[in-house]
Amino acid sequence: MKKFLNWFVKEESGQGMVEYGLILGLVALAVIAALTVLGTKINGKFEAINNSL
Repeated sequence: MKKFLNWFVKEESGQGMVEYGLILGLVALAVIAALTVLGTKINGKFEAINNSL
């Protein structure tokens, strides 16, 4: 059991994939937030154009 725990603590092969997954998740969250903010502003512009017509 002690051998397994030592190996488990030293094993880092999946660490890179987890880090890439976290970065990808943060980027996706930032994109969603940006699109939400920009979407409402763009919608307001289209409504203003529609009302002026």
